[in-house]
Amino acid sequence: MIKLTFCLRRLPSLSREEFQDYWRNTHADLVAARAEALGIRRYVQVHTEDLPGLHRALQARNGGGPEPFDGVAEVWLDSVDDVVADDPAAHQAAADLLLDEANFIDLANSPMFLATEHEIISP
Repeated sequence: MIKLTFCLRRLPSLSREEFQDYWRNTHADLVAARAEALGIRRYVQVHTEDLPGLHRALQARNGGGPEPFDGVAEVWLDSVDDVVADDPAAHQAAADLLLDEANFIDLANSPMFLATEHEIISP
């Protein structure tokens, strides 16, 4: 299993509430509808809490690090092959999602990466 992780920053024109509402109530449905075509096994949205004092303290701890992301999206896939598959339906599904992401995500400032999890503590 491999995880595709998106570290999201909202468009400057959106409030945190607008960003989270669109992501949860519009974009999530689009992802769910395309999950099979993309080979998505699990999809999780991690929404950043509005805790400015705590975020400033965490930034100070890290030497004045950057502003926190507005959220993180986690997508689990069986393998890297699912990401690079030469399947027209998968390409169309990915293009549909990217088109919608431009409605609420500052794509140029939202890095993404593929990774393998190494679980250290679990319930």
